[in-house]
Amino acid sequence: MCQMSVVLEKNGEQKVIMENVTRLESIDGNISVSTLFEEPEVVHAAFVKTIDFSRGTVLLSSSDGAQ
Repeated sequence: MCQMSVVLEKNGEQKVIMENVTRLESIDGNISVSTLFEEPEVVHAAFVKTIDFSRGTVLLSSSDGAQ
């Protein structure tokens, strides 16, 4: 199983939102991420900037700086 770390880039800084992510879903301009055993977390007004499969990282960017 491929599990990823999700990182949010905001104001030039990067913050890990969640590790061991098993599901990422785009819902009306927001990104929902979840693991097998944790509640989903929603990053508002965000989009996927890059996915690095070799490092297991998804980089999100927030279009309004919010989370």
